[in-house]
Amino acid sequence: MQPEGKLGDIKDAGLADEGLRLIAWADREMPVLRLIAERFAKERPLEGIALSACLHVTSETANLAVALKAGGASVTMCASNPLSTQDPVAAALAVAHDIPTYAIKGEDNDTYYAHLNAALDAKPQMTMDDGADLVAKLHTERQDVLGGVIGGTEETTTGVVRLRSMAEAGKLRYPIVAVNEADTKHLFDNRYGTGQSTLDGITRATNLLWAGKTVVIAGYGWCGRGIAMRARGMGSQVIVTEINPIRALEAVMDGHRVMSMEEAAPQGDVFITVTGGKHALDAQHFQLMKDDAVVANSGHFNVEVNIDALDDLSTDKTRVRPMVERYTMSDGRRINLLAEGRLVNLSAAEGHPSAVMDMSFANQALCAEYIAKNAATMKPDVYDVPRAIDDNVAALKLAAMGIAMDELTEEQAAYLASWESGT
Repeated sequence: MQPEGKLGDIKDAGLADEGLRLIAWADREMPVLRLIAERFAKERPLEGIALSACLHVTSETANLAVALKAGGASVTMCASNPLSTQDPVAAALAVAHDIPTYAIKGEDNDTYYAHLNAALDAKPQMTMDDGADLVAKLHTERQDVLGGVIGGTEETTTGVVRLRSMAEAGKLRYPIVAVNEADTKHLFDNRYGTGQSTLDGITRATNLLWAGKTVVIAGYGWCGRGIAMRARGMGSQVIVTEINPIRALEAVMDGHRVMSMEEAAPQGDVFITVTGGKHALDAQHFQLMKDDAVVANSGHFNVEVNIDALDDLSTDKTRVRPMVERYTMSDGRRINLLAEGRLVNLSAAEGHPSAVMDMSFANQALCAEYIAKNAATMKPDVYDVPRAIDDNVAALKLAAMGIAMDELTEEQAAYLASWESGT
């Protein structure tokens, strides 16, 4: 292990060259972020700002960190999940880009929270979070540096839910832009990114054949929609469980079966949770599952699966593959839990493809710039991404793909803006 110091806390500084190759490979499909980084290098909109980012330390995230540094920010990185770090990328950030990075794949909980503290020791003026762990620690144990923070951003659904709860309770102390709420984030990253990367992670962990499998998906938000779409495309029969009647109805109209988890539990071959909540899979469901069922989570925290209940119900636990723990029940049935119940797409695979993270991280970079310019007039609250930023990211992505759009003529624009014309 690389000793903690100027580099941060990484597994092995000798992995930096490999990390640079991975970062460059991701950059190939991140043209929007590249354009922003080039502008940032000229304009330096983040000059002098200390920015602590708690994100999945992947090759795509590294390109974001480099763009933020190009904009003048003093960036410190830590991991937002103990299993999501790509160690070569962490080494490259620390060694080649001089960005202190506190992230080691497989770090235990104590190390994970020590790394959060290390990122806050940098006394950030801006935070960039994925799941709101950094913000939560700032508002509880690290209020000593809270006063210097002018604003932040949040990447994912779970984090936005936590932050809105804080804001409603009057506990949030600085403005945060919910990047997850941008159309160019959740419509693409959550749907197409999570859809593809979740199946990728489960396939790498298990080598199962999707065709003919019954796949039970807990939650039909944008992530659930994406997973259902991809699973059906691979030949699976999809069952959706939901608590929201609108989403449940949408799943039915999309051609999926919808039922309660208790009804689905005996039928499923593969179970995937993406609810953002707690114990979507619980003791009563494990007791109903068929032999050799596969359980995976692609929601942010591993509480979506009640792992304690699974432990209590089992008589034996064996690691049968690098990311597969097989629990044997008292009646002989076996349940296979993937990646310790953590984000399977990042733990067992590489997370979202670079092309979709290009839009998400373009939003992150532009929202950091927006906060730097506007924080003084923003009250402590959770803000949506400004429409102009969202539209700009979409336009840049289309341009990078060589796709042109129509524009309204003056006559068409006038018609849409008027009320006089009718039948």
